[in-house]
Amino acid sequence: MTNRIRVLRAEKRWTQAHLATLIGVSRQAIVAVENGKYEPGLALAFKIARAFGKGVEDVFVWEHAEEQSDSKDDILLNL
Repeated sequence: MTNRIRVLRAEKRWTQAHLATLIGVSRQAIVAVENGKYEPGLALAFKIARAFGKGVEDVFVWEHAEEQSDSKDDILLNL
């Protein structure tokens, strides 16, 4: 999963610390999410997106690196 946090912060001229304060997390948490070291849970993803006035899908982009046709979800979908 990639994200647009750095770009959106730059557009608003926000620091990582400012965004962290807005959503109630540490600056280190923002750094980790922004750099792709940590994938946020749903609640945090929504908080980040709402801080920018965006939808989650506008901030976070799910990339299917490898399609696995034998995954449990795919098997269930093919029933």
